[in-house]
Amino acid sequence: MTTEPHPRLADVFPDLATEIITLLREQDENDPLADTVEDLLFYGVCTCRPTCTNLLTAPRGSSGCWVVQLEHDGEDVIWLSLDPTATAITDIEVLDGRDLGPASRRQSASA
Repeated sequence: MTTEPHPRLADVFPDLATEIITLLREQDENDPLADTVEDLLFYGVCTCRPTCTNLLTAPRGSSGCWVVQLEHDGEDVIWLSLDPTATAITDIEVLDGRDLGPASRRQSASA
């Protein structure tokens, strides 16, 4: 069995990664989470329920209860779920309905 390494989120979704860094820096120019975005891995789309579209940046089940809300013009556009220590982004929910392309869509379970 061959295990493929997970791609970096910034390679799969470069515009999204850049936007997250920008929005984090707008909230706090020294936000340590912004420094981690370039190295986040992409584990695929969450499969917890059929309608979930979260992009996993850590293995499923890694999230804690911390959420960072990122906004444009006073409206939430992205939620970042964090691990229990609130130091690592575990998944990303894009709330504004934009199409992130095929990599953001759930793949068929049959292979």
